[in-house]
Amino acid sequence: MPFNAAVRDFSLRSLPDSFYDDPYPIYRMLQTEDPVHRMPDGSLFLTRHSDLEAVYKDTTLYTSDKKAEFGPKYGSSSPLYEHHTTSLVFNDPPLHTRVRRLISGALNPRAISGLEPALILLVDRLLDRMEGKGEVDLIDDFAAAIPVEVIGNLLDVPHEDRVPLRGWSLAILGALEPVLSIEAKTAGERAVREFLAYLQQLVDDRRQNPGDANHDVLTRLIEGESATGERLSEVELLHNCIFILNAGHETTTNLIGNGLELLSRYPDQARRLIADPSLIRPAIEECLRFESSNQLGNRSASGPATIGGLDLPKGTLITLCIGAANRDPAQFERPDTFDISRTPNRHLAFASGPHACVGLNLARMEGRIAIGRFLARFPDFKLAGPLQRARRARFRGFTTFPVQLA
Repeated sequence: MPFNAAVRDFSLRSLPDSFYDDPYPIYRMLQTEDPVHRMPDGSLFLTRHSDLEAVYKDTTLYTSDKKAEFGPKYGSSSPLYEHHTTSLVFNDPPLHTRVRRLISGALNPRAISGLEPALILLVDRLLDRMEGKGEVDLIDDFAAAIPVEVIGNLLDVPHEDRVPLRGWSLAILGALEPVLSIEAKTAGERAVREFLAYLQQLVDDRRQNPGDANHDVLTRLIEGESATGERLSEVELLHNCIFILNAGHETTTNLIGNGLELLSRYPDQARRLIADPSLIRPAIEECLRFESSNQLGNRSASGPATIGGLDLPKGTLITLCIGAANRDPAQFERPDTFDISRTPNRHLAFASGPHACVGLNLARMEGRIAIGRFLARFPDFKLAGPLQRARRARFRGFTTFPVQLA
């Protein structure tokens, strides 16, 4: 038994407020003393890199299906239940296979590279606008504005319709937190209903006026796979459009915000990057490792299994702590050192195995262009007030990030 009370009693349902500012000391204690930690509700909390990789890659023993977990959490008639049990990320084959194939076909390397010129123009336009202000909030004025436009372009959402997308996304993803308040549940349900109503109109219009399926993800999802004749049902189509917009928004906003905060916290690394812009690619990987946008993943045991010598009955719920695994000293030398030239860097910020993030190359490109061009334009940026982290365990990022640009 672990001897540290903080480890022994650790539960995602009763986190101290200090955890949201800096969870890594607790992660390290768990990793050292109780890496296969059984929480009071009987579920497991895993912190070792090797254990996460094993679970991610074994789709026979561990399932992503969340019906058994989300039924009690949301209620089986809840819009949140319908959404989160239909979207790509919380499903196994065959739904996962069908949807992933359709999306990845539109996110191939050639298609992503074709998005780069428009992304550079967007980032430069935002930088121009910020330069005129002098003091800005890097979340509202920059980080959050980029993925909304990029994913909006992928689905060809009219520009005038994009204003509510961020609010809907935050409400729906906020309902994934381990502790769900009545207010958060109500907001999440309302967001799903409003999002569905909007998307139904968008889908109806796209059926009448299809786009280029090589670039328009929505048209590709509607048309399905011509070779196999596979198509998504209406429910699958609508909820996976919500998933694409949400997944591409929150995590990329966090990547950009977390990356810029790290460079302000470690000015020696910022100076290295300014002096050698070719370091931007490994720098993005190190930002993803050191402050993972998505801190937690989940699986459940499909049958009897064993992790770290602990036998699990079928149905055991498992939390995969990405934030801890990405600072595992068994995998990373000097894991608590932020080093923008780190190599190798086998982090798990995008998960691993068949469920590795389908948009990972798009997110990397957004982070590279946003952070690289911001730093080139404003190398002397400084904090202009206190930063505010979102009080979330699953998604790690900032709600406010005030800076003085010069």
